Amino acid sequence: MKPDMFKEPVTILVGLGFPAQVRGVTDAYRNLVEWPSSLRDRAHAVALNACQAALRGEIEAETARGFFVGFAQKHDLVTVGTPAVVAARSRNNTDPHVQ
Repeated sequence: MKPDMFKEPVTILVGLGFPAQVRGVTDAYRNLVEWPSSLRDRAHAVALNACQAALRGEIEAETARGFFVGFAQKHDLVTVGTPAVVAARSRNNTDPHVQ
């Protein structure tokens, strides 16, 4: 396994709510760099710094993963088990726009 890979990927929601797996520090770093400037906060800065340190070999990938998960949880990006597209369509949905 590469030193920048996570032991277990992090599944986050991207774009219009599609699940994507973040498998390592490089993926996490890419997602953080692409995060809109207007939405960046302290959690973003800490996660970004952790990913940069991991890419330089100063900290372990799993440490950076922990900071990335914290950022993703704060922004409601983490998904567990059920894909977002399936979860959005429940049988009891009364919204006439959802079929």
